[in-house]
Amino acid sequence: MNTRIYVPADSAALALGADDVAATIRQEAARRGIAIDLIRNGTRGLLYLEPLVEVDTPDGRIGFGNVDASDVAALFDTGFHNGRSTHRLALGLVEQIPYLAKQTRLTFARCGITDPLSLDDYVAHGGYRGLRQAVAMTGADIVAAVTASGLRGRGGAAFPTGIKWNTVLRAPAVQKYIVCNADEGDSGTFADRIVMESDPFVLIEGMTIAGLAVGATRGFIYVRSEYPHAIAALNHAIGTATRAGLLGPNVAASGRAFELEVRKGAGAYICGEETALLESIEGKRGVVRAKPPLPALAGLFGQPTVINNVLSLASVPIILDKGAQFYQDFGMGRSRGTLPVQLAGNIKNGGLIELAFGATLREILYDYGGGSASGRPIKAVQVGGPLGAYLPESQWDTPLDYEAFASLWAVLGHGGIVVHDDSADMARLARYAMEFCAVESCGKCTPCRIGSTRGVEVIDKIRAGTERPQQVILLRSLCDTMLNGSLCAMGGMTPYPVLSALNHFPQDFGQVVGDQVAA
Repeated sequence: MNTRIYVPADSAALALGADDVAATIRQEAARRGIAIDLIRNGTRGLLYLEPLVEVDTPDGRIGFGNVDASDVAALFDTGFHNGRSTHRLALGLVEQIPYLAKQTRLTFARCGITDPLSLDDYVAHGGYRGLRQAVAMTGADIVAAVTASGLRGRGGAAFPTGIKWNTVLRAPAVQKYIVCNADEGDSGTFADRIVMESDPFVLIEGMTIAGLAVGATRGFIYVRSEYPHAIAALNHAIGTATRAGLLGPNVAASGRAFELEVRKGAGAYICGEETALLESIEGKRGVVRAKPPLPALAGLFGQPTVINNVLSLASVPIILDKGAQFYQDFGMGRSRGTLPVQLAGNIKNGGLIELAFGATLREILYDYGGGSASGRPIKAVQVGGPLGAYLPESQWDTPLDYEAFASLWAVLGHGGIVVHDDSADMARLARYAMEFCAVESCGKCTPCRIGSTRGVEVIDKIRAGTERPQQVILLRSLCDTMLNGSLCAMGGMTPYPVLSALNHFPQDFGQVVGDQVAA
């Protein structure tokens, strides 16, 4: 039997030379007369170890981290293809690496294990069991199961998924749509990309179940143009699923139809907002729509539309497969199931961690992240993307829970965590937040369009020491206007990083500690 060797083909591994590693392994094995099957898997999320090469053995898969093409000959010399290598890159059994072993993998259970483009591999590892359950249920029963699971939107707003689906289910219409928001634009986030590149069928299955649940016959996956590998993987998987009868006019012989299409966005951050995304799919400029009407009643092309994030939809198959109570049993409070946390920035062990809600930031930063990459003390952690709050060390024992973060005037968002050490200038980072809003604003509403521009000017004066006390007062007033007057979260959340930086790190703004007033 040929030795199976796995080399990841996701974007992170490719950027670090995985294609060269795979080609060199093939060449070296052929030169030595060693029979291998080389499988291009996805990533397990241990990005700090990529390219992570794995060798299948009777005891499990043995890992070799940070493999370069120049390492391959030496790996073969030490017998890595037999799983007995003592090479310096050897990690032992991958499943026993603490970073991975301590996780709770539900949504990402197959990532890094299977060939992402193989339907047979997906099915062999539990795929499409959720859909098989769904085709035997009514739409109302599917919605009831998702509601009972406690699943909430993983895109940022954390709105209960079942409530959204029920609204679309009850809305009268000839045509309904399922739209997946895969415009993953937040800094420090890559969980959506990992799903699409490493397990695309789970997203397709989740969207198909959503279509059956609410009576939608068409779906769109809106992917940012910066994700070419994800787009290619999705299109390949959609074609495979269609040929297998799992998409199309008669889904899984159910008599119900569901068609799926990938739409490529042009890289506008505002198109992560659901109504701007709909405008873009319709071929218009990505500009936020006023609400009401809600997209659930008048969404894509004016029809009832379910809009969910990749992680929300990818969580649906396991709920239908194992039941709502199974999913409910993970998490805390109103935050049920698991949250994929993405560690980025100045962190030693960057990557993806899937945990049940309830773990603390401190655990994630040190037990998984290993502290800062620079070795300096961590100063601030931004959670929830470029519009998320900066959390100081005094708040790192807060559990990952939507309500717990809201009580701190912070957001979990998409689960992205960006780490900064004690050399970070928080006033400069606050300025970046305002500048980011000014650049990415769709321009429809004045508080966002003009407020962000004025915000940059005010922070520049604060940093320069020009009438600093008056400018700080003005900055707080400006943030209050943006928070309460903006049409969407673009302008409405920009005050989060600005005010949290100002409140928790006043010294970086030239203020005396203790003089600031909480927002």
